[in-house]
Formats: sequence, C-alpha cells, structure tokens
Amino acid sequence: MNLVHAPPTGSMAESSPQTSPRGEHARLGERASADAVRFLVAAASELPAHLDFDSIAEGGEPLAHMAEVRLAAHPCPAGVLLGWRCGLTKPLSLVMDGIDAAHPAARGGSLVAALGGSLVVRAKGEVVLRLRVSGPQNTEIGAIERLRARLRFTHVRMAPGDPSGLAEDPAVVHAAVRDAVARANAVWGACGVSFGPPRDIEVTTVEPPPPHLVAIGCEHGVRASGGALALFVDGALIEVMVERGMRPREAARRLGRAIEARGFLVRMRDNPRISVGADGTTDLSVRTAAGALATLAPPPSGGVSRDATLGACIGGVELEDGLQHFGDVDSAVGTLEERTLIAAYDDFDPTTIDVIVVPGFARGGRLGESFIASDGGGTKNLVVLDRLGIYASRASSTLAHELGHVLLDEPAHTDDDGADTPARLMDADSSDASAFGPRRLVIEECVRALRQSGRSAASPLLSPWPLE
Repeated sequence: MNLVHAPPTGSMAESSPQTSPRGEHARLGERASADAVRFLVAAASELPAHLDFDSIAEGGEPLAHMAEVRLAAHPCPAGVLLGWRCGLTKPLSLVMDGIDAAHPAARGGSLVAALGGSLVVRAKGEVVLRLRVSGPQNTEIGAIERLRARLRFTHVRMAPGDPSGLAEDPAVVHAAVRDAVARANAVWGACGVSFGPPRDIEVTTVEPPPPHLVAIGCEHGVRASGGALALFVDGALIEVMVERGMRPREAARRLGRAIEARGFLVRMRDNPRISVGADGTTDLSVRTAAGALATLAPPPSGGVSRDATLGACIGGVELEDGLQHFGDVDSAVGTLEERTLIAAYDDFDPTTIDVIVVPGFARGGRLGESFIASDGGGTKNLVVLDRLGIYASRASSTLAHELGHVLLDEPAHTDDDGADTPARLMDADSSDASAFGPRRLVIEECVRALRQSGRSAASPLLSPWPLE
C-alpha cells in the first residue's frame, strides 16, 4: 500500500505556506480553509476503510488525534499501477491551537500541530507515513524549513528591594514569559520561525538601574554657546569645558574621555535627531572598572551643563509611575528614561533580540513597543513589554506582535492605511482571544522576515535550525 498526500485545497493556497511536493514535510499553515491537504492511498488489493492521524510535538508530546478519517473511492492518478485501487481523504489542516481547531470552518478537519513536530498517519494500526511539520515550502525565495531567533529576557522590578516588580513571586513572571514564548512560537510557526523551546528560555530579574547615564544635548540637541559640563561619578567630580558651536556628540566625547581618565568605563551611543530637534544627542553610560553601573549626580550648585544652550540631562528610572514611553516624534530614539533602562541591560549583541519586561508604561494604553533597525536609532532589535502584555498574550499576542516589528524591520501596522485587519498579527489595536483575534501571518510577511532578518541581513536575527 502506498500513501501520498495531494496538493492543498482552498482559494488562498497560492499565497499560503505550501506542502513539500516530495512529501517530506507537512506544513503549519495560515488558516484552515486555505492550507488543507488531502491524503491519497493506493493499494494493490483492498483499501483500508479509514486512516488515523496523530500530531506529535518535537519533544514527543502528543498534541492531537483524529481517528477514522474515511477514505472515499477516487480515480488513481498517473503512475499508479494498473488494477490498483485509490482512496482520498477529506481536506485536513494543521492549525496552531485548539481555538483554531474549534473554528466552525475547521471543526472535524483540523489537527493542532507545532513547527518541528510530526504528523503520523496509520492504516489498520500500522504507521504508513510520518511527516515533519515545517515552514512554507513554496515562496518566491524558495522553501523555508525552520529558522530560529534567540531571545534574551530581563524582568525589571518596580523598585529596589521589591520582590518582583509585580507584587508576585518572580517565578510566576518567568512562567508567564515562557507561556508567551510558546504562544509566539505557535503564531510564527506558520512562517517556519521559532524562538526555541520555552523551557530553555532564561529570564533574569533585576533592580531598576541607578542614574548611570547622561544625555548630552538632552532631547533636542542644541549646540553649545560656550561653557562647561560638570557632574559627579560615584562621588568624583569631573568637569570639562565646551566651545561655542560644539555639537552634542563632540561635547560628549570630550566628557567621555575625562570620565575614562578617572578609571571608569564609558559606553557611548549617538542618537539620531528627533523630528523637533536641532541635532542628534549622545548618551554616555558609565560603569566602574569592574563593570558595575556607576551613579551620576549633578553638582550641588546647579545642573550638569553650565552652557546657556547645550543641555545635559542625567537619566533616571522610576517605575512606580510607569515607564515613560516614546511618541511619534522620538520613536527612533526613545525617551531618556527608556534609554537609561535599556543601556543598563542591553547586551549590545546584534544577533539576539532583547526583551525587557517592566511593571507598566506611564499613562496606560500601551502593552509593548519595539526598537527596530530601519528607524536608524542607536537602540535596535529590542522589545519593551508591559507585564500585562505577557499575561494578555492569548488575546493580543503582544510578544509575537512586537517581535514581528523587529523581524519584519517594519514600524507600520497592517491597518495604518485605514483598513481594519483584526485577524492579522500586525494589526495595531486588535485584542480578541477567539479565532478572529490577531494571530494571522501571510506568506509575504514570512518572506519579508527572512529578507530583513536572515543571514544576509544587516542584523542577522534568524539562523537556520534544520529539522532532525
């Protein structure tokens, strides 16, 4: 008896992840009606009455079972020996979770599956076919079998000494993070993208950082008119002069050299000019020789800048009132409070995506935000999440959505042109835990993610993760 699977059915098949023509892989698809496959059985004698299907995770855990899928008589295709009999199943779909499986359009014809897992087909109790679940096979850039992006999580407490920043045990937060990663894996599995086994995700809980960062130019980057910059670094007074016309980045380098001359380490980050700024600003993050964050303070008799026009602002992180988030004018740069937080915990590794979890954003109305490469800012490939964005993962897919901005290197949303797209992952404001919520990716987004974040990208975040 031979068993092969037929091409996908459905009107959207040409723009959805496809099944390998060699039958090596099943696929985790965009939606049930668009991504269905049928299985054709050819037998020399009597056909089995039905087939049984099992979906198994990569680690061996059972995900779904479908028993007694009836075989209907069907003409044998070319290449089948004369006299053999053929039967064809109804269309079957692989979906990301039980919510999709229970959708009326998919009920009774879908199996929950996971990228990297297997679809096992049995006839009369005997295994006749085993398919690995892969990404889209037929795209304009070829097959996408499986890719992996590496995440690095940092959970920030609300205040020093606070046990978790959430009035909860950090272990509860870490478990919620791993659940959100599992959700992101399910959503992005349609593109062949994984963030690794959730059980392997490490989450580091940290205190809010001290005021270790000074922004030369503050927010608006006005040039110097002549004066001085002075501040205390771990109690040591450091002072430099600045000349008329000096740009913020020039003044920052002069101050940075003076700080380093006192035995401290300085990480410098130039920021692009914001839309209402005169010039770009520069951040100096100061650490001790041992690598610990230093504490900066202004002189007791005034601010850091003694120049009439060149600003200098020490950044602080006070999370009791929420993290001050960026707006349209400073989205590429972030607020001073955001930059102070990020500079403390960013690993500066362009091949990983840093995810920082905070107790909340100021003024509400935001669950997450991302910093992407194409914005041109010093911070990129980084996501900041409100803790509610972790717990609301099933309704809004917040982590998967913000990771989408990074992988697609795209700040826009699918509904920015006015057409509402609540079922698309990259919709701006959809929140719905049903099958109609923000969970869909289209094949064009899969292709863009590989182009913008694959091995040939400026920020190679996605690396091949071959199926064993």
